[in-house]
Amino acid sequence: MRLAHSSIVLSLIALVITGCGDGSGLIGIATGGGGGGGQTTRALAFFVQPNSATAGQAISPPVEVVAKDSLGNTDSTFTGAVTVSLASNTAGGSLSGTTTTRAAAGIASFRTLVIDKPGTYTLSASTTDVTVTSNAFTVITATGP
Repeated sequence: MRLAHSSIVLSLIALVITGCGDGSGLIGIATGGGGGGGQTTRALAFFVQPNSATAGQAISPPVEVVAKDSLGNTDSTFTGAVTVSLASNTAGGSLSGTTTTRAAAGIASFRTLVIDKPGTYTLSASTTDVTVTSNAFTVITATGP
């Protein structure tokens, strides 16, 4: 039997993606109701967790939230709106920047998120049917040049 090169490559890519499991960085998975595809999703996860940041500057690298299907794979058909907000806010900071964006191929990227006060925070990401909370991260005081 002869296999086309492209089918082997696609099979290997699928194997790598589905075989990631623990250690893949997909932390904070929450499940919810709804069907798959389009505007509903079964789960959200922080694909790129918020990192330590400086007060008044954009969180870098940008926070990314991924929609998951019922099998735990990226739901690349999900294009719904995802909203990010402060989940824990003991320092009384404000979150600014673009806090609602539509997912593209199942991933919502937040490139302009800024918190104005130093402290320890968590973010919440939500769609109409699912909410997930990030790992805790620290915002430090901006220092002069």
